[in-house]
Amino acid sequence: MKNDAIIITGSTRGIGRSLAITLAAAGAKIIINGTRQESVEAVVNEIIAAGGSAVGVTGNVEDMQTGEALVEAALHHFGHASILINNAGNNRDRMSHRMTEEDWDSVIQTHLKGTFSSVKPFILHRKKEGGGGVILNMTSRAGLTGTMGQLNYSAAKAGIIGMTKTLALELKREGIPVIALSPAALTDMTSPHVEKAKEKAIEEGRKLESYWEIGSSEEVALFVKKLLENKSSISSGAVYSVNGSKAGMWSEPTWKEINFS
Repeated sequence: MKNDAIIITGSTRGIGRSLAITLAAAGAKIIINGTRQESVEAVVNEIIAAGGSAVGVTGNVEDMQTGEALVEAALHHFGHASILINNAGNNRDRMSHRMTEEDWDSVIQTHLKGTFSSVKPFILHRKKEGGGGVILNMTSRAGLTGTMGQLNYSAAKAGIIGMTKTLALELKREGIPVIALSPAALTDMTSPHVEKAKEKAIEEGRKLESYWEIGSSEEVALFVKKLLENKSSISSGAVYSVNGSKAGMWSEPTWKEINFS
């Protein structure tokens, strides 16, 4: 991956940070992004101290200027941007009847506009370069099957799948594969949900559902590394999944005729 310059939004903690550390160790140049300057600098310094190459851009992904700044940083420091990983995300979980407008707007803006703000300048750059590159968008099982208490998050992640499939169609001619990944990993964002599920299982005297047996962010990063090292095998428009050592691909929705007569 020594010829790759990779933009990773939301890369100061959790899966994003693991992606940055793992891909930098594989030789890629990394553009780190986060909303806190000190956190961005900490990851950049960690990568450089380990012998890697990285620069940082501080800013909210829902601001179009941040997406442009990420691509500009890649061009200024590394001459190009070959891979974009839209990882930035947040959650504000409540049952739908208790959800506030702010809860809804914050999650939708971060995930959907946040993805668009980086995608647009990245595509324009790749077109100037004659095509090629990869876009990877982080989604969630919540966007595929729904999750109670996550109306905003489920809608956002389902929207990212729609964006992925549309972009895959639009960018086929340019040879830019676009994929989505639904990862399961224990992070500071997911651990409260896992602990709550464990407590409920104990209270009800039952075994914890296998759904909550999830891997690490490092395992997600290793899966992404394998995908990106074998770009020719990527199926554009696909929704991949990874949980620990288990990886797969979600099937396309199927249509069935119904008869009301």
